[in-house]
Amino acid sequence: MKLMKIPFYQIRGGSSKGLFFKAEDLPPDEQERNKILLLAMEGTTEGDPRQIDGLGGATSLTSKVAIISKSENPNADLDYLFVQVVVGKGKVATTQTCGNILAGIVPFAIETGMIEAKHPTTSAKINIMNTGGICEVIVQTPNGVIETKGNIKVDGVVGTAAPIICNYLDTVGSTCGALLPTGNTTDIIEGVEVTCIDNGMPIVIMRASDFGLVGNESKEFLEANEPLRQKIEQIRLKAGFLMNLGDVKDQTIPKMCLVSPPENGGAINTRMFIPHVVHEAIGVLAAVSVATACVIPTSIGSEFTNGDLRFTNENEEIHSTLSIEHPSGEFTVNLEYQINDEYIITNDKLKHQASNIKHSSLLIQKSGVIRTARILSRGEVYIPE
Repeated sequence: MKLMKIPFYQIRGGSSKGLFFKAEDLPPDEQERNKILLLAMEGTTEGDPRQIDGLGGATSLTSKVAIISKSENPNADLDYLFVQVVVGKGKVATTQTCGNILAGIVPFAIETGMIEAKHPTTSAKINIMNTGGICEVIVQTPNGVIETKGNIKVDGVVGTAAPIICNYLDTVGSTCGALLPTGNTTDIIEGVEVTCIDNGMPIVIMRASDFGLVGNESKEFLEANEPLRQKIEQIRLKAGFLMNLGDVKDQTIPKMCLVSPPENGGAINTRMFIPHVVHEAIGVLAAVSVATACVIPTSIGSEFTNGDLRFTNENEEIHSTLSIEHPSGEFTVNLEYQINDEYIITNDKLKHQASNIKHSSLLIQKSGVIRTARILSRGEVYIPE
């Protein structure tokens, strides 16, 4: 049997891992490209949840692909297209992006000669092709060599590693067209109050208590609760239209997030449906969207928020650091933003109320996160012609 041999790297980025390809090594035709990616990951285009004949890890967090090329965008150095292999379904999705996998882009580009490493750090601006927006990624490269050792711990990953700084410069409304795509801080869908938000990842935020939950339930417990999953999916399908996403039945967005009061000193506690299984942690851009909701008065999220948040009058730049709790730990997000409309704040145990809040009031200038990454392997994946 004749075989295609396609160069690849396998890289862990944050709490995910996937296959990294140069765009020039894949077919330009989208359908042919997707077929090859399915064969690489699952060994079949018919779908195999075990991915036994491919390189995938049989979970959504380990069935990811990054396609990288030099950018023609004058504001970026590299183009990054993210492809999610939908495990066992024989299809892929490109409607979302992945901030964890993004942490591996600059190491990949250095290793493959797409960019040159500098001392003591190497930075590149990444054009996120799925959703738009630019992310500045800074990698530690003392003496022009990628540093792997460090003291940064990413929950969901064993051990520590060198920090990779990701500053999202333009992600507000990147998929839905607005930070609050419905125009409201809250909406009622299927009798449940929700906040629909998009700061890099479209998500629907809901109180865990509105579903009779505490919010600290395990992934296994939540996934075994079929009535809960059906109710959340009903909300998701209707939210898709309200968020300018259309029919999302076969899409992986919006994600669905149950929130509750923090339990370990963070800003808020989360359980994220992505969208039909529960994330073992939380995705990078999902965490950014949740953190952003926390600083919008009257949104679901702000009512639970703990920590040092400052709300001020218009045009003052605000810096907030928020720890987003999840099933396997926490995720820290740094936000820089301005609020342009004056409003009234009352503080009662850090529960905030406001008047006359508009969806255009909050101007996000930068959303920063710290990740780690490690190159696991490189080689050629064999694809039957």
